[in-house]
Amino acid sequence: MNYQQTLDYLYAKLPMFTRVGAAALKNDLSNTLLFCEVLDNPQHKFKTIHIAGTNGKGSTSHMLASILQQAGYKTGLYTSPHLKDFRERIRINGQMISEQEVCSFVESQKENIEKIEPSFFETTVAMAFDFFANHAVDIAIIEVGLGGRLDSTNVVTPIISAITNISFDHVNILGDNLKQIASEKAGIIKPNIPVVIGERIFETENVFLNKAKENNSEICFASDNLKIEHYQLKGNYLCCDVSLHQQLLFKQLNLDLTGTYQLKNILTVLQVVLNLRELGFNIQDEDLYEALQNVKKNTGLQGRWQTLSCEPLVICDTGHNKAGISEVLQNIELTPHHDLHFVIGMVKDKDIDAVLALLPKNATYYFCAPSLERALPSTDLALLASKHQLKGEAYPTVAEALFMAKKNANKNDLIFVGGSTFVVAEVL
Repeated sequence: MNYQQTLDYLYAKLPMFTRVGAAALKNDLSNTLLFCEVLDNPQHKFKTIHIAGTNGKGSTSHMLASILQQAGYKTGLYTSPHLKDFRERIRINGQMISEQEVCSFVESQKENIEKIEPSFFETTVAMAFDFFANHAVDIAIIEVGLGGRLDSTNVVTPIISAITNISFDHVNILGDNLKQIASEKAGIIKPNIPVVIGERIFETENVFLNKAKENNSEICFASDNLKIEHYQLKGNYLCCDVSLHQQLLFKQLNLDLTGTYQLKNILTVLQVVLNLRELGFNIQDEDLYEALQNVKKNTGLQGRWQTLSCEPLVICDTGHNKAGISEVLQNIELTPHHDLHFVIGMVKDKDIDAVLALLPKNATYYFCAPSLERALPSTDLALLASKHQLKGEAYPTVAEALFMAKKNANKNDLIFVGGSTFVVAEVL
């Protein structure tokens, strides 16, 4: 099979969460463990950092990967979902796995795939581990797909675990209260492995403290130790000063990810770096500064408060749940513009009403549907939105919605595109 035929095989043959939702998930790790065993357990052949969280785990993973590769470590990065190219999921030092290596893995493992019947995600996780082992990475950043406890990535034994934050998402799978969701994320905490929690919040802190105690794992909350003392947007950078226990630690860090929600993620990242230094990793300040200025260049990260064009200003962001959209709206308020045009599409298994309730009523909406089975039809989204006094038209595709938004917008207006990772993927 050539590359396209290989992808078609993976997409058509295997249960895929992107396409069908919760039906693609397995309720244990047996498939992943079996697949990895067949591959001679590649996940044990390199060091890992395991990253979970409701929002921010992708940005955090990419920042850490940028820092480690800038410091001279051969760094693997596994993330999901992809936006434009399947190979975005699996990278070493920012370079995607080659088309040939994707084809070779599937060809060599086809018999095992047919026998084990893994999901799409289980297969890509095994592919990533095999790729990282074959290329002898020094360390790999492994982003959890969904939850933590039963996520296929949870077969690694990391040197550090990190959990960025906890908010409501995938409530039909992870639970409908923050303690339940936190408990699923806390499933990545391993015996005697240090864990960094990004934010200390009252509803979930004891879940993490108890799980860490149970596993004899050293735990710290980044928000207890580190603080943003000052920040400002300077051109294409988010510039901030960070203190450690009230003492200035980093002055004028420039981050090329300009969404202000990155101020939370940067604390998690920096706490992990401090832990890595304690473990003997040689990460100089100058490497850290350089890496944070070049996260997108070093790792290929896209879709985080990303400017697509100017006059009118078009910005997209993958925030897709209540907490993510709240952060997006703060950034919209901070962005100078005249009128706001909102291109939005969502998938069926999200808390759609909770998101719509947050959206500004003075914007013009362009309701659309990304091209996948889980997408909510744009007419249904428009109907739900009308109950929240949101006004606009429904368009069958993302492309048509964006075209009309550009047609209607003046040069001083802002067009925001989001509501779903898959809407952003199509725009990109």
